[in-house]
Amino acid sequence: MTEFPADRSAYIRSHTWMAAAAMGGAMLMLWLIGNPYVWTGAPAGLAAIVLRGWYLASEELGYVWAIEGDDLVGPGPRRVALSNIEKVNTMGSYVQIVTKTGDKHLIKYQADPATTKAAIERAIP
Repeated sequence: MTEFPADRSAYIRSHTWMAAAAMGGAMLMLWLIGNPYVWTGAPAGLAAIVLRGWYLASEELGYVWAIEGDDLVGPGPRRVALSNIEKVNTMGSYVQIVTKTGDKHLIKYQADPATTKAAIERAIP
């Protein structure tokens, strides 16, 4: 059995990028509406992402995907037959699974998404 657990450093790195985008986006919105305190968008965006990251960390970092026999098994009821996988993509620290029926699944916060992708592609019959 091959497992793909979420990686804490990938989780923090993803949230760092989200925080930068949120800070810039909040400052841009304040500037566009003419607020004289544009700088307040930076701490607001940072606080929002830090709170989100702290709140979701225990849940997101507990998810483990695995190849079990002829299936890719994820958290909850997620089970994808390897023969039903049409495409495997990487997006940042995520690996996206696209099935032949059009379903999409994300394996989030992978330390090395290319290695995860290669392992899944090797397992596809």
